[in-house]
Amino acid sequence: MSRRSHSRPSIETELFPFLSVLACTIGTLILLIIVLTMQLFTSQREVAIVAKNKTNEIGKNRSKTPHYIECRHDGVIIHPSQKFVAQENLEDPNSALINLISEVKAKRDREYVIVALRPDGLEVFQKVRDLIEKEEIDIGYEPVEKDWKLKINN
Repeated sequence: MSRRSHSRPSIETELFPFLSVLACTIGTLILLIIVLTMQLFTSQREVAIVAKNKTNEIGKNRSKTPHYIECRHDGVIIHPSQKFVAQENLEDPNSALINLISEVKAKRDREYVIVALRPDGLEVFQKVRDLIEKEEIDIGYEPVEKDWKLKINN
């Protein structure tokens, strides 16, 4: 007696629906990455320059009040008044920069200068730093990108 072989029909697994859902998910994630990257590169960045005091950080100028200057290729901007001093007038005795340096010099034990340095403002920064250091005033500086908007916190 021979046994009769009964073959069962084979079950085929169809992966097409799973793969199409996976492909749609990957496509959506790629689109999301592209959109977020484009927003990151096209939005203007805002930078806050904050002087840390004795409660935030231990440092040389922890108890001094800062004055802010932004060095650009064509001159300096004194913050928060937004007074502009052209590069040619940096050493002019009546310029707003020289007036600020004189004010800080009189109170150099309680005040100092922080300079925001733009990439194209290095030459102006060197002149400003020489003027400030000549008066033995403490100075700090922070490089900032060309297209960043400054937010000065007093």
